[in-house]
Amino acid sequence: MKTVQTKSIQVKGLQKTYKQLHVLKGVDFEVEKGSIFALLGSNGAGKTTIVKILTTLLKSDSGTAIVNGFDVASKPDHVRQSISLTGQFAAVDEILTGRENLIMLAKLRHLQHPRQVADDMLQRFGLTDAADRKASTYSGGMRRRLDIALSLVGNPQIVFLDEPTTGLDPEARIEVWKIVKELADGGTTIFLTTQYLEEAEQLADRIAILHEGRIIANGTLSELKKRFPPAKAEYVEKQATLEEIFLAIIDNKEAM
Repeated sequence: MKTVQTKSIQVKGLQKTYKQLHVLKGVDFEVEKGSIFALLGSNGAGKTTIVKILTTLLKSDSGTAIVNGFDVASKPDHVRQSISLTGQFAAVDEILTGRENLIMLAKLRHLQHPRQVADDMLQRFGLTDAADRKASTYSGGMRRRLDIALSLVGNPQIVFLDEPTTGLDPEARIEVWKIVKELADGGTTIFLTTQYLEEAEQLADRIAILHEGRIIANGTLSELKKRFPPAKAEYVEKQATLEEIFLAIIDNKEAM
């Protein structure tokens, strides 16, 4: 009987050192298929290092990382075929139009009917009216939508979003949130890193907190809230926000 793979990502004992800096000190976590997994951490916590290792851009010193059933160290080509990565800054060719960007990537992925692929993506991401404008004329939100559209050409099973809303205004951020939710609803696994705690609170099925090279908390929002002291109020009980939970967990860990 064939075993059904329910985990998109499995990480065990991941370690990485840059020169004298021990960035990752044994990171463990799993990501369910079709879920949104949010990795939280302060600047320098190692979030982008983890993303680079999982997307085959960087080799770990030790530990294992399995993405879509393939070991990233021994079968990087297989991993790349099933993932896409959107970094902190939009990676679009600003000389080309939105349509030309999408057609170019569809051709690079050897897809049939690249123009039709581009048209479908433009419509899906609300960029049809701006399709024949150079990407350099796009607003930050439009550029990010195009960037995510480019990352979805070829229908990858796992999408890595490394701080995808950095620098966006609130309206554009909400646009990206909507896209992320739609992707997950369609069965795509989303691995999200963010410094915006509200973003994780709004989107994530499961949240992990990375601190000083280790995962110090991992669970659903409800599970993390149980680790926060119950609110005390004379008349109204105040529910803890994810930001308060994050800071409390970090403070408690540092006090140990």
